[in-house]
Amino acid sequence: MAGMSGSRRAARKKAEDKAFYEKQTNKESSADIIADARAALRTVRTTRPFTPREDKRTLFSGSTTRAPTERPPSAFSLGSRHFDGPDSRPPSGSRLSPLDHKPSPPPSLKKISIDDHCPKLPKPPTIDPKRGGSGQRRARPKLLSALSQDGSAIQVLPKPMERKNSAPKTTSAGKERRVQSGPKERTKHLLDDGDVDAGTGDEGLTRPSPDSGVPRVRSADSIQTSSTSSSRASTGSTGSTSTERSESGYSSDRHSASSRSGSGGKREDETPEEALYWNERVSPILEKLASLSKVKLDQEGVLGACGLCNDLYSTLEARDMLGRGAKRRSSALKTVFKLLDQSDPGLLLKASKIVLALDVTGSNLKALCRLLFKLSRDEKNDSLFLDKNLLDLIVTLIAKTDYISNCEALVYCVGGLKCLSANTELNKVLSEKGLIEAFGRILKSVNASTSSESRSKNVSNLLLQIVGTLRHLADRSENRHDFLANKVINHLCGIMELFTSDGDLMMHVSRILSKLTLNNDCTAVLAEHPTAFQSLLALINKHPDRNDLVVRVGFVLGNLTARNDDCRYCLFNTEGAMEVLQGSIRRYLAKDLRESMKESGDAKQDNTTEDVLIKLIRVVANLSINPDIGPLIAANETCVDLLMQVLESKDISQNEELVLNALITINNLSFYDIINSAIVERQIQIARLLLKQLVTDHHEGMIEASRVFGNLSRSIDIRNFLTAKKVDEMMVTLLDSGNREFVYTSCGVLINLMADVDRRPMLKREGGVSKLIDVLRDFGRSDWQLAGMVCMTLWNYSENILNSNETFGEQETGEFTELLVDYLDEEVALEVPEDADWDAETQQLMKSYWKTEFCPVASQLLDRIEHHHSDLIPIDSPSNVAMSSS
Repeated sequence: MAGMSGSRRAARKKAEDKAFYEKQTNKESSADIIADARAALRTVRTTRPFTPREDKRTLFSGSTTRAPTERPPSAFSLGSRHFDGPDSRPPSGSRLSPLDHKPSPPPSLKKISIDDHCPKLPKPPTIDPKRGGSGQRRARPKLLSALSQDGSAIQVLPKPMERKNSAPKTTSAGKERRVQSGPKERTKHLLDDGDVDAGTGDEGLTRPSPDSGVPRVRSADSIQTSSTSSSRASTGSTGSTSTERSESGYSSDRHSASSRSGSGGKREDETPEEALYWNERVSPILEKLASLSKVKLDQEGVLGACGLCNDLYSTLEARDMLGRGAKRRSSALKTVFKLLDQSDPGLLLKASKIVLALDVTGSNLKALCRLLFKLSRDEKNDSLFLDKNLLDLIVTLIAKTDYISNCEALVYCVGGLKCLSANTELNKVLSEKGLIEAFGRILKSVNASTSSESRSKNVSNLLLQIVGTLRHLADRSENRHDFLANKVINHLCGIMELFTSDGDLMMHVSRILSKLTLNNDCTAVLAEHPTAFQSLLALINKHPDRNDLVVRVGFVLGNLTARNDDCRYCLFNTEGAMEVLQGSIRRYLAKDLRESMKESGDAKQDNTTEDVLIKLIRVVANLSINPDIGPLIAANETCVDLLMQVLESKDISQNEELVLNALITINNLSFYDIINSAIVERQIQIARLLLKQLVTDHHEGMIEASRVFGNLSRSIDIRNFLTAKKVDEMMVTLLDSGNREFVYTSCGVLINLMADVDRRPMLKREGGVSKLIDVLRDFGRSDWQLAGMVCMTLWNYSENILNSNETFGEQETGEFTELLVDYLDEEVALEVPEDADWDAETQQLMKSYWKTEFCPVASQLLDRIEHHHSDLIPIDSPSNVAMSSS
């Protein structure tokens, strides 16, 4: 017997895996591991849903449900022609259809007949002769139509328009004017071409005089090119604001000097020193850039242009000539815009940085943001965005720009940052520049707004880019503080309420939450939000067939209910919670079974459906830990039937995590021994399903099935079933496995089996007594819970003891008594094993288990053995002596 016992111990030592209390790197403490490993009710751990990295950087992923008409394009062409120069003159108050001819300029100031191709204009209102042409009120230039005495149309040409703050220069009469003309260019035979400060317009339309009643008409050159510029003109007109109008250099007599004072490019407040600085330092750089912009640059030319852009930026910055109120701003913008026809990404970003610093708006802002997004789509350009303070300017732009009036521009700008934030280095840089704070403000504004504009599809598109970027930023653990400090989690809960029906947006929100809820502090904040659970369940209800969304919501709910009992109450008490969870499990289980039936050959089945089931069943398992909620779920027949269906239809070798989750959930529910338990009502069917797990080679499946048997074997019907199927003998065999959890769960079943007198002989017959003593010797001092289970098994086994030697065996009795005496000695028992690395917390926990789990039962068992132990040899009857000798 001793030899057999020694060989078993050797085999157990050889097969023994890592002790369950051993501390793992960067994981929980040893004490946590011990507590979790032996808990009667356990939460389910799982991995975060996998999100494959997108191959292409786009505004909207290929899986988006948005129609092309509902989202801005990701691909487009850009050049200097898309920028209006200096930040686009305001549109006129009225729009006229383009004329279909180009009038010839009159050779002199004279009446022109209708045959000279002048358009016939509406008759103007009667002019008060008293006012005449006194000049007391300066009028805007206008074209007046009149009738000759014979009824033929004549044209009265206007006086040249007075140009404010501009130094005109003469041009030849035959020189072609720019397509988009300023006010002076309306009649080019009378007006000189304005300087660069005057800027250019969007529409090529003149303003009517307030009292003329005559609509404006297009200039000849504007008419000629209206078909090619109408798209840009429309964009500029809709995006212009009163602020933009002043920056164009266009001056109206109706405006006071104070109304024009904030206009960029103006010089009336320029000091002589500033003018000298501009002429000597800035103008030479602009002239060089202007000459370079006229040709396609080679590598050397690109380097030179990049250097000049750096010089221009630093020169303007040195004298505070950046920003919207900068003097001669328009001159710098017009020169820089021309560089945007080049193709080199580095040069384009250098020019973009200057445009950003000069604070453009309207259509120019949108074109600039498009350019930034276009450049961000190529990973090769990522390092270029690290240029000096470019990212600071972009983050500042996002923080200060109104998200409603500039929504499309921000879509492209934030979309570019979403692309860049996929880069680890840029992710870190953007985080440090306050991007999370800027996004938090926008989210807060959207939640606080009650206007319909803040709920529009454009705003939804912007939010999609914001949460997509936040999803990348959430990968950095260092950003958790910023998410909490700026209340991003609370704001996301508000977004879930407002945009529940937007599946794409909600999917990205769930991605963020699935990352943040891995952190305890973030989980606590989400749990405290009054509508969090309601909103998360609403997402499952609203988008029941979106695997990617439901699986992440399930993961978030599982994280919330994993360690916080208050969260279990909150979720379970949310209206319709269990109905939503059960309905989704039923839906996805049926879908998974359909997919399994369609699967042919070796084709790999899509596991996203199965992953949804894994996450949702985990939520039920976590809820069932609560002592008030668990019995209610255990009495839920629908829930129990779904779990049984999983065990019946799935193979643990192919669907490991799903089957294990179902087993753990059933184990948690079977813990509650209540009258109306659906588990108890179906215990025989469940036992048959569990038996299938015991005959596999899957260790975790066998352990979890044994745990359930440990609970179910409280019933005499289950004990009879186990004996009939020889599961009792299997449990004894597992005592030799060398796996602590196998041994622990086997002891749990044997404790209940030994409660029946007629099953006790089996334990000794199968060598169970000696195996249990070996387990106590090998694992006792490092696992007092297991040592206590061994003692409880032998306590039940020896209930009707008459003689210790007869009950345990003579050798077994001596070994067992010696072990109990040693292990009940505190100094010997609590000595740290040589191969153990226990911290103070673990040592204290082991002492606690020794006192509570081992000592009470071990001391009573030792008293029983000693009380029934005697060195006297009983006198056998002659028949016994004869039987023994034979």
